[in-house]
Amino acid sequence: MVSSKSSFLDTLFLLRKEECITIFTDLHEISVKEIQDTANYLESEFEKERLEFLSLEIKFDKEVAVWAAQVLYHSAQLYLIRKDTSKDLHKLIPEYKGKIDISALLSADLSLRFLPQIISVLHTADPEDPLIKMLENILQQFHYSAVGLDVKMENINWEEELKDKTYRKLYLERIVEKRSYQHAEIPYINQLLIAEFGLHKDLFWKELKIIEN
Repeated sequence: MVSSKSSFLDTLFLLRKEECITIFTDLHEISVKEIQDTANYLESEFEKERLEFLSLEIKFDKEVAVWAAQVLYHSAQLYLIRKDTSKDLHKLIPEYKGKIDISALLSADLSLRFLPQIISVLHTADPEDPLIKMLENILQQFHYSAVGLDVKMENINWEEELKDKTYRKLYLERIVEKRSYQHAEIPYINQLLIAEFGLHKDLFWKELKIIEN
């Protein structure tokens, strides 16, 4: 993929491919064409990742994927560009009011998985930044993308949340990848992980304690 001449799409592309981010000098309104081009790009990325779990039931959710991409893009730009933006924060970082199912969680994760890094640098710059709370609230909704970040996880029925075997597998893999003790020490999740590790528990995660109910 070559440069799209779209700061929106270029930011997402570089972040996903190179794990680096470009801060542009202005916050321009994202055009309809940019949104469509981004949706097409994210759908192609989703299909690549879907090869890892091969579920016909989990489908790309364009609406939430584009919303999450805009949240990520504006969050990154707001790290440096804050002049006259306080009144527009809720416009730039809107709440998601659509349906949240597994397809939505995984589609949003294409972008939201990078949000913890943005929160980290925002917190370093100013722990009282109101943007931090807004982003943390988003990650409480889309907590699959928050694995590894210390966020509140209240009122989650984990047996219900992880009843889909494909989503459960992905969630457990993310917990192990991020070494998220916050998740791994939840009794139900701990049981799942220990069962998955079997006799090779020390090979996968030696330091993890076995939690008794």
